[in-house]
Amino acid sequence: MTSQPTPSLYDWMGGAQAVERLVAVFYERTLRDPLLQPLFEHMPASHIHNVALWFGEVFGGPKAYSRKYGKATAHPQMMSRHLNLQITEQQRKHWVDLMQEAADEVGLPDDPEFRSAFVAYLEWGTRIAKIVSQPGVKLPEQDPMPTWGWGEQKPPPPEA
Repeated sequence: MTSQPTPSLYDWMGGAQAVERLVAVFYERTLRDPLLQPLFEHMPASHIHNVALWFGEVFGGPKAYSRKYGKATAHPQMMSRHLNLQITEQQRKHWVDLMQEAADEVGLPDDPEFRSAFVAYLEWGTRIAKIVSQPGVKLPEQDPMPTWGWGEQKPPPPEA
């Protein structure tokens, strides 16, 4: 009996096509949502595709986002898209809710293991977005691209 390797979250959710559908449905919702629409009404047309590339890579798919923006600079580039937006906690929580609704709408797997990992990333990522969206934040010039899997994200090392 041969054991199969555990698929990445990206493969489990259905690959590029599923991620593109998820992000497109999510952004359709944000543009109709009074709480989130002000954050997204001026996004460039390329934003949806770039977020899909980001999600794909974070969840274990092709490294397309970091190829496009640089291995060491892709994460700071994504964080820079949030600078000075002054995201509120209410907006952050609502973003997570709308993304989960979009996941349901497009039929992402609803098994508890996948959804636990998926929601953990949404919580982690939106909390970082909220932090870097506040006035006066300085981003690192380089920061490794986050990757998310079935396990846990380790905290950053303590300051020396």
